[in-house]
Amino acid sequence: MKIMLSHGGGGEEMNSLINETIFKIFDNEILSQSNDSAILNLNSKCAFSTDSFVVTPIFFNGGDIGKIAACGTINDLAMVGAKAKYLSCSLIIEEGLEIDELKQILTSLAEICKNDGVKVVCGDTKVVPRGKCDKIFINTSGIGEIICDNVELKSLRPKAKVLLSGDIGRHGGVILASREEFELSSALKSDCKSLNSVVLELVKNGIKPLCMRDATRGGLSAVLNEWSKFGNLDILVFEEKIKVSDEVTGICELFGFEPYELANEGTFVLAVSEEDAPLALKILKEFDQNASEIGEILDSKNSRVIIENAYKSRRFLEPPKGELLPRIC
Repeated sequence: MKIMLSHGGGGEEMNSLINETIFKIFDNEILSQSNDSAILNLNSKCAFSTDSFVVTPIFFNGGDIGKIAACGTINDLAMVGAKAKYLSCSLIIEEGLEIDELKQILTSLAEICKNDGVKVVCGDTKVVPRGKCDKIFINTSGIGEIICDNVELKSLRPKAKVLLSGDIGRHGGVILASREEFELSSALKSDCKSLNSVVLELVKNGIKPLCMRDATRGGLSAVLNEWSKFGNLDILVFEEKIKVSDEVTGICELFGFEPYELANEGTFVLAVSEEDAPLALKILKEFDQNASEIGEILDSKNSRVIIENAYKSRRFLEPPKGELLPRIC
Protein backbone atom coordinates (compact mmCIF):
# COMPACT_ATOMS: atom_id res chain seq x y z
CA MET A 1 0.00 0.00 0.00
CA LYS A 2 1.24 3.49 -0.91
CA ILE A 3 0.35 6.98 0.26
CA MET A 4 -2.24 8.62 -2.00
CA LEU A 5 -3.46 12.23 -2.09
CA SER A 6 -6.68 11.03 -0.45
CA HIS A 7 -4.66 10.19 2.69
CA GLY A 8 -4.35 13.95 3.29
CA GLY A 9 -7.90 14.94 2.42
CA GLY A 10 -9.58 14.84 5.83
CA GLY A 11 -11.86 11.89 5.04
CA GLU A 12 -11.94 8.15 5.72
CA GLU A 13 -8.56 7.43 4.16
CA MET A 14 -6.84 10.09 6.26
CA ASN A 15 -8.52 8.84 9.45
CA SER A 16 -7.42 5.30 8.61
CA LEU A 17 -3.80 6.41 8.10
CA ILE A 18 -3.78 8.35 11.39
CA ASN A 19 -5.53 5.74 13.53
CA GLU A 20 -4.14 2.54 12.06
CA THR A 21 -0.56 3.60 11.33
CA ILE A 22 0.58 6.84 12.99
CA PHE A 23 -1.30 6.52 16.30
CA LYS A 24 -0.21 2.89 16.69
CA ILE A 25 3.45 3.79 16.33
CA PHE A 26 3.29 6.80 18.68
CA ASP A 27 0.70 5.25 21.00
CA ASN A 28 0.15 7.13 24.27
CA GLU A 29 -2.77 8.30 26.38
CA ILE A 30 -2.47 11.96 25.31
CA LEU A 31 -2.35 11.30 21.57
CA SER A 32 -5.23 8.81 21.72
CA GLN A 33 -7.64 11.56 22.85
CA SER A 34 -7.62 12.82 19.22
CA ASN A 35 -8.10 16.47 20.14
CA ASP A 36 -7.02 19.40 17.95
CA SER A 37 -4.34 20.19 20.54
CA ALA A 38 -2.67 18.05 23.17
CA ILE A 39 -3.66 18.87 26.75
CA LEU A 40 -0.51 18.82 28.88
CA ASN A 41 0.06 18.95 32.62
CA LEU A 42 3.29 20.82 33.28
CA ASN A 43 3.41 23.30 36.18
CA SER A 44 -0.10 24.26 35.09
CA LYS A 45 -2.47 22.98 32.42
CA CYS A 46 -1.65 24.08 28.89
CA ALA A 47 -2.25 23.05 25.28
CA PHE A 48 0.25 22.34 22.50
CA SER A 49 -0.47 22.04 18.78
CA THR A 50 1.42 21.85 15.49
CA ASP A 51 0.36 22.08 11.85
CA SER A 52 1.92 22.35 8.40
CA PHE A 53 0.57 24.48 5.56
CA VAL A 54 0.99 23.73 1.86
CA VAL A 55 -1.88 25.64 0.25
CA THR A 56 -1.84 26.41 -3.46
CA PRO A 57 -2.16 29.12 -4.62
CA ILE A 58 -0.27 30.81 -1.81
CA PHE A 59 -2.30 34.02 -2.30
CA PHE A 60 -6.10 33.89 -2.58
CA ASN A 61 -9.14 36.10 -2.04
CA GLY A 62 -9.28 36.62 1.72
CA GLY A 63 -5.78 35.64 2.70
CA ASP A 64 -2.53 33.86 1.99
CA ILE A 65 -0.48 30.98 3.32
CA GLY A 66 0.90 33.16 6.14
CA LYS A 67 -2.56 34.08 7.40
CA ILE A 68 -3.64 30.43 7.29
CA ALA A 69 -0.51 29.35 9.17
CA ALA A 70 -1.21 31.74 12.04
CA CYS A 71 -4.97 31.16 12.16
CA GLY A 72 -4.66 27.39 11.83
CA THR A 73 -2.58 26.88 14.96
CA ILE A 74 -4.27 29.63 17.00
CA ASN A 75 -7.64 28.09 16.10
CA ASP A 76 -6.56 24.55 16.98
CA LEU A 77 -5.60 25.81 20.44
CA ALA A 78 -8.87 27.72 20.78
CA MET A 79 -10.83 24.55 19.95
CA VAL A 80 -9.65 22.92 23.19
CA GLY A 81 -10.39 26.02 25.28
CA ALA A 82 -6.87 27.47 25.16
CA LYS A 83 -5.65 30.99 24.42
CA ALA A 84 -2.55 30.93 22.24
CA LYS A 85 0.51 32.56 23.81
CA TYR A 86 3.55 31.52 21.75
CA LEU A 87 4.10 30.24 18.21
CA SER A 88 7.03 28.82 16.33
CA CYS A 89 7.35 29.40 12.58
CA SER A 90 9.38 27.13 10.30
CA LEU A 91 9.74 27.86 6.59
CA ILE A 92 10.65 25.63 3.65
CA ILE A 93 11.22 28.02 0.75
CA GLU A 94 11.71 27.13 -2.88
CA GLU A 95 14.56 28.81 -4.70
CA GLY A 96 13.13 31.62 -6.82
CA LEU A 97 10.42 32.89 -4.46
CA GLU A 98 10.28 36.67 -4.59
CA ILE A 99 11.46 38.36 -1.38
CA ASP A 100 8.49 40.74 -1.61
CA GLU A 101 6.13 37.73 -1.62
CA LEU A 102 7.88 36.31 1.43
CA LYS A 103 7.55 39.66 3.22
CA GLN A 104 3.83 39.79 2.40
CA ILE A 105 3.29 36.26 3.71
CA LEU A 106 5.20 36.84 6.95
CA THR A 107 3.48 40.19 7.49
CA SER A 108 0.09 38.46 7.25
CA LEU A 109 1.19 35.89 9.81
CA ALA A 110 2.59 38.57 12.12
CA GLU A 111 -0.57 40.71 11.95
CA ILE A 112 -2.80 37.83 13.06
CA CYS A 113 -0.44 37.08 15.94
CA LYS A 114 -0.25 40.74 16.99
CA ASN A 115 -4.04 41.10 17.01
CA ASP A 116 -4.37 38.04 19.27
CA GLY A 117 -1.47 38.91 21.59
CA VAL A 118 0.62 35.96 20.38
CA LYS A 119 4.42 36.06 20.03
CA VAL A 120 6.43 34.15 17.42
CA VAL A 121 9.38 33.07 19.55
CA CYS A 122 11.36 30.52 17.52
CA GLY A 123 11.56 28.93 14.11
CA ASP A 124 13.68 27.55 11.30
CA THR A 125 14.32 28.35 7.63
CA LYS A 126 15.34 25.98 4.85
CA VAL A 127 15.72 26.74 1.13
CA VAL A 128 15.35 23.92 -1.39
CA PRO A 129 16.15 23.82 -5.13
CA ARG A 130 13.60 24.80 -7.75
CA GLY A 131 10.98 22.10 -8.27
CA LYS A 132 11.47 20.55 -4.80
CA CYS A 133 8.74 22.61 -3.12
CA ASP A 134 5.75 24.64 -4.29
CA LYS A 135 7.08 28.17 -3.55
CA ILE A 136 6.77 27.93 0.25
CA PHE A 137 5.63 25.51 2.95
CA ILE A 138 5.12 26.67 6.54
CA ASN A 139 4.94 24.82 9.84
CA THR A 140 3.65 26.54 12.97
CA SER A 141 3.49 25.10 16.47
CA GLY A 142 1.75 26.80 19.35
CA ILE A 143 1.47 26.75 23.12
CA GLY A 144 -1.66 28.07 24.78
CA GLU A 145 -3.02 28.66 28.26
CA ILE A 146 -6.13 26.63 29.11
CA ILE A 147 -8.96 29.04 29.93
CA CYS A 148 -11.79 26.49 29.85
CA ASP A 149 -11.28 22.90 31.03
CA ASN A 150 -12.48 19.65 29.46
CA VAL A 151 -13.37 20.95 26.01
CA GLU A 152 -12.70 17.56 24.47
CA LEU A 153 -14.20 14.81 22.35
CA LYS A 154 -14.84 12.70 25.44
CA SER A 155 -17.14 15.44 26.82
CA LEU A 156 -19.75 14.92 24.07
CA ARG A 157 -23.06 13.59 25.38
CA PRO A 158 -26.69 13.01 24.34
CA LYS A 159 -29.08 15.98 24.25
CA ALA A 160 -26.24 18.44 23.60
CA LYS A 161 -27.01 21.03 20.94
CA VAL A 162 -24.77 21.38 17.88
CA LEU A 163 -24.01 24.93 16.71
CA LEU A 164 -22.17 26.26 13.66
CA SER A 165 -20.37 29.61 13.77
CA GLY A 166 -21.05 30.65 10.17
CA ASP A 167 -21.77 29.53 6.62
CA ILE A 168 -19.70 26.69 5.22
CA GLY A 169 -17.43 25.88 2.29
CA ARG A 170 -16.06 29.35 1.60
CA HIS A 171 -12.36 28.54 1.84
CA GLY A 172 -12.60 25.38 -0.23
CA GLY A 173 -14.72 27.22 -2.77
CA VAL A 174 -12.23 30.09 -3.07
CA ILE A 175 -9.28 27.73 -3.54
CA LEU A 176 -11.19 25.74 -6.13
CA ALA A 177 -12.25 28.89 -8.00
CA SER A 178 -8.77 30.42 -7.94
CA ARG A 179 -6.90 27.49 -9.43
CA GLU A 180 -5.81 28.17 -12.96
CA GLU A 181 -7.10 24.93 -14.41
CA PHE A 182 -10.72 25.90 -13.61
CA GLU A 183 -10.40 29.44 -14.98
CA LEU A 184 -13.14 30.76 -12.71
CA SER A 185 -13.59 34.29 -11.45
CA SER A 186 -15.67 34.86 -8.35
CA ALA A 187 -16.17 37.48 -5.65
CA LEU A 188 -16.24 34.67 -3.08
CA LYS A 189 -13.93 35.37 -0.14
CA SER A 190 -12.29 32.81 2.14
CA ASP A 191 -13.54 32.68 5.72
CA CYS A 192 -9.92 32.44 6.93
CA LYS A 193 -9.70 34.18 10.32
CA SER A 194 -8.70 33.69 13.93
CA LEU A 195 -11.37 32.23 16.20
CA ASN A 196 -9.63 33.38 19.36
CA SER A 197 -11.95 36.35 20.04
CA VAL A 198 -15.23 34.47 19.65
CA VAL A 199 -14.07 31.62 21.89
CA LEU A 200 -12.88 34.07 24.55
CA GLU A 201 -16.27 35.81 24.40
CA LEU A 202 -18.12 32.50 24.87
CA VAL A 203 -16.02 31.65 27.92
CA LYS A 204 -16.26 35.19 29.32
CA ASN A 205 -20.05 34.89 29.26
CA GLY A 206 -20.07 31.62 31.16
CA ILE A 207 -20.55 29.26 28.22
CA LYS A 208 -18.91 25.88 28.85
CA PRO A 209 -18.46 24.20 25.45
CA LEU A 210 -18.46 20.43 25.59
CA CYS A 211 -16.45 20.13 22.38
CA MET A 212 -15.32 22.40 19.53
CA ARG A 213 -13.75 21.75 16.14
CA ASP A 214 -12.79 24.05 13.28
CA ALA A 215 -14.19 22.51 10.11
CA THR A 216 -11.04 22.50 7.98
CA ARG A 217 -10.14 19.53 5.74
CA GLY A 218 -13.22 17.41 5.13
CA GLY A 219 -15.45 20.27 6.29
CA LEU A 220 -18.56 19.93 8.41
CA SER A 221 -19.06 16.31 7.38
CA ALA A 222 -15.64 15.26 8.66
CA VAL A 223 -16.17 16.97 12.04
CA LEU A 224 -19.61 15.47 12.69
CA ASN A 225 -18.55 11.99 11.65
CA GLU A 226 -15.44 12.18 13.83
CA TRP A 227 -17.60 13.17 16.79
CA SER A 228 -20.12 10.43 16.08
CA LYS A 229 -17.51 7.71 15.72
CA PHE A 230 -15.40 8.73 18.71
CA GLY A 231 -18.35 8.91 21.10
CA ASN A 232 -20.44 6.13 19.52
CA LEU A 233 -23.19 8.73 19.17
CA ASP A 234 -25.93 9.54 16.67
CA ILE A 235 -26.08 13.17 15.58
CA LEU A 236 -29.09 14.74 13.88
CA VAL A 237 -28.63 17.94 11.85
CA PHE A 238 -31.13 19.96 9.82
CA GLU A 239 -30.15 20.87 6.28
CA GLU A 240 -32.16 24.11 6.22
CA LYS A 241 -30.24 25.37 9.27
CA ILE A 242 -26.82 24.97 7.60
CA LYS A 243 -25.97 28.15 5.70
CA VAL A 244 -24.27 27.81 2.30
CA SER A 245 -23.64 30.88 0.14
CA ASP A 246 -24.99 31.04 -3.39
CA GLU A 247 -21.42 31.15 -4.73
CA VAL A 248 -20.40 27.98 -2.91
CA THR A 249 -23.61 26.24 -4.00
CA GLY A 250 -22.90 27.19 -7.62
CA ILE A 251 -19.30 25.97 -7.50
CA CYS A 252 -20.39 22.67 -5.94
CA GLU A 253 -23.07 22.13 -8.57
CA LEU A 254 -20.61 22.93 -11.36
CA PHE A 255 -17.87 20.59 -10.21
CA GLY A 256 -19.82 17.94 -8.32
CA PHE A 257 -18.58 18.75 -4.81
CA GLU A 258 -20.57 18.36 -1.61
CA PRO A 259 -20.64 21.69 0.32
CA TYR A 260 -20.58 19.81 3.64
CA GLU A 261 -17.17 18.41 2.68
CA LEU A 262 -15.54 21.67 1.55
CA ALA A 263 -12.90 23.15 3.84
CA ASN A 264 -13.31 26.18 6.08
CA GLU A 265 -10.56 28.19 7.78
CA GLY A 266 -12.57 30.37 10.15
CA THR A 267 -15.76 28.44 10.86
CA PHE A 268 -16.18 26.02 13.74
CA VAL A 269 -18.65 23.52 15.14
CA LEU A 270 -19.42 23.40 18.85
CA ALA A 271 -21.52 21.26 21.12
CA VAL A 272 -23.05 22.87 24.20
CA SER A 273 -25.60 21.88 26.80
CA GLU A 274 -29.25 22.58 26.06
CA GLU A 275 -29.21 25.33 28.69
CA ASP A 276 -26.20 27.11 27.17
CA ALA A 277 -27.38 26.93 23.55
CA PRO A 278 -29.48 30.17 23.35
CA LEU A 279 -26.76 32.41 24.81
CA ALA A 280 -24.02 30.66 22.83
CA LEU A 281 -25.93 31.24 19.60
CA LYS A 282 -26.52 34.91 20.48
CA ILE A 283 -22.77 35.40 20.99
CA LEU A 284 -21.88 33.58 17.79
CA LYS A 285 -24.28 35.80 15.83
CA GLU A 286 -22.51 38.90 17.16
CA PHE A 287 -19.46 37.70 15.21
CA ASP A 288 -21.27 36.20 12.20
CA GLN A 289 -24.97 36.52 11.35
CA ASN A 290 -24.81 33.19 9.53
CA ALA A 291 -24.25 31.32 12.82
CA SER A 292 -26.98 28.80 13.60
CA GLU A 293 -28.05 25.92 15.80
CA ILE A 294 -27.96 23.04 13.33
CA GLY A 295 -28.89 19.97 15.36
CA GLU A 296 -28.42 17.84 18.43
CA ILE A 297 -26.81 14.67 19.74
CA LEU A 298 -29.35 11.86 20.09
CA ASP A 299 -29.76 9.21 22.77
CA SER A 300 -29.18 6.37 20.28
CA LYS A 301 -25.66 5.00 19.87
CA ASN A 302 -25.08 3.83 16.30
CA SER A 303 -22.23 6.18 15.29
CA ARG A 304 -24.30 7.80 12.54
CA VAL A 305 -24.75 11.36 11.34
CA ILE A 306 -28.30 11.92 10.09
CA ILE A 307 -29.31 14.94 8.02
CA GLU A 308 -32.95 15.97 7.63
CA ASN A 309 -34.14 18.20 4.79
CA ALA A 310 -37.00 20.70 4.76
CA TYR A 311 -39.46 17.93 3.77
CA LYS A 312 -38.52 15.82 6.83
CA SER A 313 -36.76 13.27 4.63
CA ARG A 314 -33.63 11.87 6.26
CA ARG A 315 -30.38 10.40 4.98
CA PHE A 316 -26.98 9.58 6.42
CA LEU A 317 -24.31 12.25 6.07
CA GLU A 318 -21.37 10.06 5.14
CA PRO A 319 -17.76 10.91 5.99
CA PRO A 320 -15.71 12.27 3.08
CA LYS A 321 -14.14 9.59 0.90
CA GLY A 322 -11.58 9.53 -1.87
CA GLU A 323 -9.45 12.38 -3.13
CA LEU A 324 -11.04 15.61 -1.97
CA LEU A 325 -9.78 19.00 -3.10
CA PRO A 326 -6.05 18.75 -2.29
CA ARG A 327 -3.64 21.40 -1.00
CA ILE A 328 -6.28 23.64 0.57
CA CYS A 329 -4.42 24.57 3.75
